[in-house]
Formats: sequence, C-alpha cells, structure tokens
Amino acid sequence: MKSKSSKFKIPLTPSQRKAICHVEGPLLVIAGPGSGKTAVITYRIAALIDLGISPHNICAITFTNKAAEEMRQRTRALGTAPGSHISTFHSLCVRILRRYADRAGIKPNFSIYNDSDQSRCIKRAVKECDLDTTNFPPARMLDAVSTRLKNNLIDVDAFKAQADDYFTKNLARIYDRYQHILADHNALDFDDLLAKTAFLLRDCSDVCSELSNRFKFLLIDEYQDTNRAQYIIARALASEHKNICATGDPDQSIYRWRGADIRNILAFEKDWPDATVVKLEENFRSTPNILEAADKLIANNRKRKQKTLIPTKPAGEDIAVTFFEDENDEAQGVVRRIKQLTEQGASLNDIAVFYRVNAQSRALEEAFIREKIIYQVVRGVEFYNRKEIRDLLAYLKVLVNPDDEIALLRIINTPARGIGKTTIDRVRAYAVQNKVSFFEALSKAEDIDSLAKAAQAKLAVFINMLGQFKKDIEGEVAPLAQRVLVESGLEKSLKDEGDEGENALENINELINAASQYDQHTEQPSLLDYLQQIALFSDTDAYDAAAGRVALMTLHAAKGLEFENVFIVGVEHGLLPHERSTVNEDLSELEEERRLLFVGITRAKSQLHISHARYRTIRGQQLRTIPSQFLYELGPTFTDQTDEDQDFDDDTEQTETPNSSFSIQDSKFKKGQLVRHKTFGRGIVKKFVDMGENSIVEVEFSSGRTKSLMLKYANLSKV
Repeated sequence: MKSKSSKFKIPLTPSQRKAICHVEGPLLVIAGPGSGKTAVITYRIAALIDLGISPHNICAITFTNKAAEEMRQRTRALGTAPGSHISTFHSLCVRILRRYADRAGIKPNFSIYNDSDQSRCIKRAVKECDLDTTNFPPARMLDAVSTRLKNNLIDVDAFKAQADDYFTKNLARIYDRYQHILADHNALDFDDLLAKTAFLLRDCSDVCSELSNRFKFLLIDEYQDTNRAQYIIARALASEHKNICATGDPDQSIYRWRGADIRNILAFEKDWPDATVVKLEENFRSTPNILEAADKLIANNRKRKQKTLIPTKPAGEDIAVTFFEDENDEAQGVVRRIKQLTEQGASLNDIAVFYRVNAQSRALEEAFIREKIIYQVVRGVEFYNRKEIRDLLAYLKVLVNPDDEIALLRIINTPARGIGKTTIDRVRAYAVQNKVSFFEALSKAEDIDSLAKAAQAKLAVFINMLGQFKKDIEGEVAPLAQRVLVESGLEKSLKDEGDEGENALENINELINAASQYDQHTEQPSLLDYLQQIALFSDTDAYDAAAGRVALMTLHAAKGLEFENVFIVGVEHGLLPHERSTVNEDLSELEEERRLLFVGITRAKSQLHISHARYRTIRGQQLRTIPSQFLYELGPTFTDQTDEDQDFDDDTEQTETPNSSFSIQDSKFKKGQLVRHKTFGRGIVKKFVDMGENSIVEVEFSSGRTKSLMLKYANLSKV
C-alpha cells in the first residue's frame, strides 16, 4: 500500500510495515513487549483513513482508558481525520447498550455498579434467599457469578437448568435474586456490560448486522486478555466483513482470575483460517541483558506462540538478584538503592517497585516515609471509594437514575436530615406493597399513612431538592457537582467536623477539579457520560507519569507501563508463584504466574533489581521462605548477590548451610510418597519441582498442614 501522506515516512521494521499496510481480511499481530505495538495500531488507523476509508467505519478497542486515550492522542498527532471509535471494551458496550437499550431489555439511563455496590447486592441476595453466609460467603458467590457464569455467558435460566446439587441449586437462586436486585435498581455490573452486549448481538441479527456494517474495520488490542464474552462480541462485530485485526502476546496474558482466556489468541488462526500473521519481535525498550532473562524465563511455558525478543539497544547492566533477611531489610535495601540512583541523576518518575500482592506495600511505604522519598501507590480506585467522594457521587447518580436504590439510601440522610431507619422501612414496605420503586414511594410520601406528618415533610423537602438539582443535569458537570455539594448540606457538615472534614473537602474539591477538566476536554459533556467514565476507571488509569514520585504497584497494574529502573520484590515460592498456583496439578496457573513475572521484567528499560527475603511476615507470623523457582529459570544473565554484597548496606548476611547428607541423585521424590520431617512429622508428597540442588517438595503432613520445602534445607527422609 502506498500512501501520499508524509505521516508514514518514519523508520519502520519490515514486520511493523506489514502489519500497518495490511488492509482487508483477518490479521493477527503477535506483539512482544516494547515492540512498538501502540504505534503500529495508530499508524494502521491512519493508513486505513489515508486509503479513503471513513473514520466512522473504524473501531479500535483496548483494555484501559489510559491506553485508549494514548491511542487517540497519537492518532490526532498524525493529523488523521477525527471520527474513529477508540475506547475500551466496556465503554463500547455501554455505548451499544444505551443505543439499543429497548432491544436489550434495559433502560438507557442505567447505573454501572462498582465492586462495592455489587458486594451490597450479593449480600442482600444471599440474605433474601435465607442462606447462611458461612456456607455461602457473599464474596465467593459474587466471584462465582462473575468469573464462572457471566464471563462464560451462562445466564440465570441456563445455570438453573444445569444445577444438579445442593450448592449449585442454591447458587442459581442467589444468581437469580442478584440479577433481580440489579434490575430493580436499573443497574448493570461490569460483567453485565459485556454479557448483555454479547447476548444482544447473538439474539438480534439486525443489530449485529448494523453494527458490523458500521465498524467495517475492527482493531482489538491486548487480545490475549479477552474473555468469552469479549471474544463473542469481537466475532459478531467482524461477522459481515472479517476485517478483524487482533494484536496481543500470549506471553503477557495475566488476567485469568477475571476470566481472560489465553485460548482466544492461541486459536485465532483456527477461528480465521485465512488470517495473516505478523510477529513484532524487535524490542525498542529494554537492554539485551533484560530481554535474555525474560526469554529464558518464558521459554518454560507450554501455552504460547514461539517468538524471540530481539534487542535494538546496546548491552546494559546485569540484572541484580538480591537476598535479604526479611521484608523490612528488603524495603530498606530498595530505598537505599533508589537513593543511589537519584544521586546519579535518575528521576523518581523513572523508578517503579512491583510486588505480587497489595499487602507487600506496607513495609515499602514505611521505608519510603522514613527516608523521605516521595512515592505514589498506584491503586487509583481507592480515591473513589472514600466516603465523601461516594457521598457526592451518590447524589449525582440518583439524578441520572432515580431507581439506583443503593445511591438513594446513601444520601437520604447524608448529611443528617432526620430521616431514620423506621421512616425508610415504612417507605420500602409501601413500595413493595404497591409495586413501585423506592424513589416513587418517596415521591408519594404524603400517601403513606404509616408515616408521621413530620417525616412526610422531611421526605418532601428531600425529593424537592433532588428535583431542583435534576434541572441542571444537561451540560457541564463541575458546576452541578459544586451546587450539590453546597445545597445538599454536605459542605457545611464536613466543615463542622474540623480537620478531618477539611481533608475530606480537599478530596471533594479534587473530584470537582477532575470534573472541570472533563468539561473542558469533552465536546458534549453530560453527567451520564461522566459517571460512566468514573465507573470504568481502573487502577492503571490512576498512574501519573509526571508526578515526580516513585511508583509502587502490583505486577498486574504494571501491564502497559515502562520505567528506566524497576524493582521486583518478594520473588519467593508462595508469593511469586502465588501459593494458589501450586496447590494442584494445573500447570496453567503456574504458567500464568510465570507470565506475570515476564510482564514485570519487560517493563524495565535499563536496570532491573529482583529481590527475595529469607523470612517474611505472613498473617502475623514470620515464616521461612523459599526462593522462587522462577529465579533459577532466568539463566546466567543476572548477578546473584546477598545483601552483604551491596555497597549500600552494612549488614552481614549469613548463608544457611545445606544438609550435608543431601544428595541430588537421591533427592527426587514422587507424588504420593511417604516422608518424615524432624519437626512436622510424617507426611505425603503432593508435588516435586526438580530444580537440581534447589529442588522444592510440597508435603501434606498428618497435622493437615501443607508446606513447600527446599530439599537442601529440609532434612526430609523417605519412609
């Protein structure tokens, strides 16, 4: 394909040019980390438009708002005509569902319930099914409904038909009640956005055909992270033309726990037999040392498409793998090394610390505070979970969707206006008896005989206030949010709380400032659209690359980011790989943990520091740890050193001496073999990981406890 525009006169590899210049038919782009994937997608959009294809007919889908915004900005920077649809899967589904709400059996002004809202609904569902929360824990029930059912497009009726035992039959009841509660509130959860869109496209052929003809060129980023519902949506949207371009990397599929199915990308060529396949293997991000370790690590996985990361940068420093005494020493070591980097001219923006679970941030944060190094914990949704933020947003949600009972109950007596539980219960009883929504019942308070006149008057004032606010829901959001803050009484009540209230007001002002930015950058701002953006906000979206702070985040949150200097802490058996991935024979979970470390390693551009500790405090107990098997899969490209080797630490690290009678030849244990330990007693081998002298054996002891032991330290004998 030849382009008349100078916008394509940039250095491109042959594989990049092939992906960009492909026009019609299915295309699979296997894009290794740091291979210029986003650039390829944006140039491909520009190339299609340059050929005369209308931007209106192009749809690009990615997984985070931040990635979608970056794609929009890059496309604009190329001088490309506007009009292409670039968004996340969830945003696209919201747009489709609001457009075809009647066909989907919902109202177009639906609320999007977050984790907290979902939790309230599932607890209520379990309670209304008269089930014991000990046997049916709400969190576990919600996970089953989300991951097991909705993500696999199993609706209530289908699950009821296949439920055949006590547990599944009651789970079906909970699922049914949960969906009814959402419907009563005119709300959808995150999974509903995908599932209802997939069902709409499946059941309404005219809608499917209309959308497929609208989006004649479909580009899907991070295809390895799609779940069953997203897979069905993608196939439906490409059904009329087959112009689907899927970009991704099986080696970076790390979201199985939320339904992602690596088989979607692995089976792309089977789904689309005439697909063109392009591999982007040149890496423009990391040094050869880092890439060699990443390649050696991921080569141990079976579920992948073979590729090699080809470095384009000169050789750099060896990877440093450091052994600390415990998590506090580890945190101090990380901080001291960061100080060294900054003294050498490194910017805090260029430094990140990754960990497997959020709990690991505690020791790190304490060390950063002690050493006065400023940092940001990339866990952005927590801002929207603060009480004062949720209070103000609840007012705004009710203005858009009066049926949102969770939001309504949150604000009805916030701030206190003398509307208590008895009044609320009587209003709800009236709503149930008369088969109207809770909001409608509130609006008819004067008709509820069980309410005292004073209560009726208070409810009337409350409903009238909401009615006045509702007159301003069209147009800019920030002025309305400011008005609600003042006229609802929230501002005064917070000021009356002293310093704590002032801090809460600062948070609210930050929210209103964000709303103001939304107003300025949106062509047609609306409260409904603004609330939708907040509802779909993710942790990664919260990362501020210009904050001048060290970034602390989980390995999952690190996906899509890059830093000059990366620290990965706690690379230990039970943490990485996580203990959940080692309790059974399912290698797919272990492979996902390996991919997670691969993602972390390939975020680093120049320097990579990996650490593990001899002891770590877990659930209040200091336990002996075992170095992760992944460390021994990195190959000889790193420098393995104890804490005493570091010139930034004065402590002395003592190396534990292995059992002198330990023999590699005699050490191999088989599953089911009986063994004895001098402390834990008799047990049975559940799993053996052969890593030579660093082999690990997992044993279930007669006490019922299962422990993972490194053989050279274990003094384990065969029975």
